[in-house]
Amino acid sequence: MAQETEIDRVVLWLQRARRVLFITGAGISADSGLPTYRGIGGLYNRETTDEGYSIEEALSGQMFQEHPEITWKYVCQIAAASKDATFNRAHEFIAWLQTQARTVWVLTQNVDGFHRQAGSTNVIDIHGDVHDLTCTRCPYGSRVTDYTKLPPLPHCPECKGVLRPKVVLFGELLPPDKVALMHRELETGFDLMFSIGTSSIFPYISGPIFKARRLGVPTVEINPETTDVSAVVDVRLTAGAAVTCDALWRRLEAARSSATR
Repeated sequence: MAQETEIDRVVLWLQRARRVLFITGAGISADSGLPTYRGIGGLYNRETTDEGYSIEEALSGQMFQEHPEITWKYVCQIAAASKDATFNRAHEFIAWLQTQARTVWVLTQNVDGFHRQAGSTNVIDIHGDVHDLTCTRCPYGSRVTDYTKLPPLPHCPECKGVLRPKVVLFGELLPPDKVALMHRELETGFDLMFSIGTSSIFPYISGPIFKARRLGVPTVEINPETTDVSAVVDVRLTAGAAVTCDALWRRLEAARSSATR
């Protein structure tokens, strides 16, 4: 019953808000069946990879520079395990909100591209999109939808340089253009902020929530797990992302129907 009351509270905020920010992490795509690196359902629950590295080392910028074939091996394994996954009700809800006379932005750590596939256009994929490939030597770039069709170490068709996924590997800096866009929108301000499915361990992910709290902007967390922002948000909803967003969507639709009778 307490969660039902809290959902009603969030629906009221959504009805009033004109600028909304959704900060999302791996948890929003968990209902799509995407595997994690480690933990329950993790691909790499062993201590090390076949080569004796941690998965974080295998997927690091340094490893790509020294042994790109190793990084590509595990990128392809993760992509293959996610091959049949697609966006879920949570992604659809956020995209739908954008059509309801609101300005909706998404700041996501995910590289799966699901927010854009679901219809969201104002997306800051701060860690990139795994479907985008770029050459390490020349400006060549392309899109790939099926990693299983790539060779073990893809090369550029124009200059023969090694291709890489256009994502932020472990130990690499965030893209300056996306960081600038994030700061621009945060400076413009939001009327409501959501944190969905992220542990919020990075300052650029937790920072907007802490700032919103100081400014009196309502904040909502949707996450079954306790995180670094759980103690400061105004409302904490502990069910999964898809079921919670579906409940919010239904309440908003029901409220709109009642208002037009």
